[in-house]
Amino acid sequence: MKGFGWPLFAVVLWFALWPAHSAVCPVWTPSRATEEIHHLQQQLQHWDDAYYRQGQSPVADADYDALQQRLNQWQHCFSSSPIAYAPQLPGNGKHLHPVAHTGVKKMHNKLALAYWMQGRHDLWVQPKVDGIAVSLVYRHGRLVSLLSRGDGLRGEEWLAKAAWIPAIPLHIETRLDEVVLQGELFLVMTGHQQAVDGGKNARSQVAGAMMSKQRVPLLNSLDVFIWAWPDGPATMKERLEQLSHWGLGVAAKWSYSVKDEEDVARWRERWFHAALPFVTDGVVVHQSLRPAGKNWLPGEGTWAVAWKYQPPEVSAEVLSVDFPIGRTGKIAAVLNLQPVQLDDKTVRRVNVGSLRRWQESDIVAGDVITLSLAGQGIPRLERVIWRVAERHYPQPPDASRYTPLSCYTFSPECQKQLLAKLRWLSQKTVLNIPGVERGTWLRLLETGSVMHLFDWLTLTPEQIAAATSLSPERAGQLWHRFNLTRQQPLRRWVDALGISLPRKALKSLPDQQWQSLTQRDARGWQALPGIGASLAKRLVAQFHDARVQALITFLQQQGIPAASVLGMGIVENGQPEAEAQRQ
Repeated sequence: MKGFGWPLFAVVLWFALWPAHSAVCPVWTPSRATEEIHHLQQQLQHWDDAYYRQGQSPVADADYDALQQRLNQWQHCFSSSPIAYAPQLPGNGKHLHPVAHTGVKKMHNKLALAYWMQGRHDLWVQPKVDGIAVSLVYRHGRLVSLLSRGDGLRGEEWLAKAAWIPAIPLHIETRLDEVVLQGELFLVMTGHQQAVDGGKNARSQVAGAMMSKQRVPLLNSLDVFIWAWPDGPATMKERLEQLSHWGLGVAAKWSYSVKDEEDVARWRERWFHAALPFVTDGVVVHQSLRPAGKNWLPGEGTWAVAWKYQPPEVSAEVLSVDFPIGRTGKIAAVLNLQPVQLDDKTVRRVNVGSLRRWQESDIVAGDVITLSLAGQGIPRLERVIWRVAERHYPQPPDASRYTPLSCYTFSPECQKQLLAKLRWLSQKTVLNIPGVERGTWLRLLETGSVMHLFDWLTLTPEQIAAATSLSPERAGQLWHRFNLTRQQPLRRWVDALGISLPRKALKSLPDQQWQSLTQRDARGWQALPGIGASLAKRLVAQFHDARVQALITFLQQQGIPAASVLGMGIVENGQPEAEAQRQ
């Protein structure tokens, strides 16, 4: 790390180790914080009871983990001496582990892993098998205890189940008085591809089988991946060889020596897509050298770290709810989120859909949702995993006020819909005004420079510059693009108006002047493809609507469509439409 000053090094390390999705503290009063924390603690305890006492999993593992992390964050925000939440086990476990389970710290990215690996030697990577952590205790070669991880110090005794799990040897050949092994009980899979199949809630199935008071067939399908022999041979290679000799060789088949974070990244990527005999949720990197087992304590293992896979779903906190209004008057609900990383995207907003769906979903600020990526990388709401106790519902716009023909003229209530209409007509397939983004239209509206849908046709370059803060040169370019729209054919201006014409009918529209359009009756409209009786009547009504008539009059006064293109139509790049069709 030569060349790094210590303050810069510290900043870089902090960002490497800090998760990208770390939440900020909610703006809550102390009393509300106490209520929300207690509310979530109770729910987690309820799930713990179902999981550990009854062998049931009423919530997905990823959702539980996300909410446990969120509770710890809240406690850090509102408590002077926060205590991280740990699963509430039955009786906190009755049996002491001969060697404590330390757990593994999670690296949030490759850079964090690189810092951890720096200066360490004899490193090995293994798949992070998704199952149930256990201790196997052999005395004089005989299995005398099979303990659940519990709180890391004490666990539940499952020895009676061991006889029903063929993969666990009841005897091993050794001269050692005691052998303590730690590993993962997992469900054996056939050709499981993590990238395709996901977690399958395999961990919950194993927990259910082990917690059941009866013998269940699933026990025959369990195996054990030994990832730690605390007081075994000095090197990982020796430990793996001896484990294989005892019939516990799964780990030996899936352990590889690595030199740096790039080696680990390659195995991580390979195992994510490969067909494996178990479910995984990342990789674990072990340092062969570790202290004696008597020194192991929960949460203090520094000789192994995990680098988990990017989950197909992530959780996010809702900061607020917006209600954008589309050009046709439809109102949507959009959730503003605490930014989260999903695949290679930073997600800050997700569209819920209609007002009705938002109301049915019952989502307000403070709730926690899960997101995934739909087709073309668009964020999609999957489900609500937590609802805050104190609920404040925002007031959506009055849907009855908005139709395809509303908000052609600016007012505070109409800003959203008029902005949507302006963004629509900018598109290449409508009036083709390149370089005009949402922010440009918004500034023109907010400065009063544009008061109705086509008001921008009257602006001068100087007025555009003053309203948008663009340079005179760029303002002149924008004015030129506005002016070029005058050469667009009539059908494009009809589209810009937002008239309810199907695309096929629009392309077949023979009219070349506004007058003939406004004089069409229902029968005339039905002659066009895709228009039935009901739509034909609606089109007659739309063209006779006073608001539409006023805009048409304005366009006629502006000489639109231009006389030079009447009868031929102009498409992109000024090419005559008839010529384009011949090509």
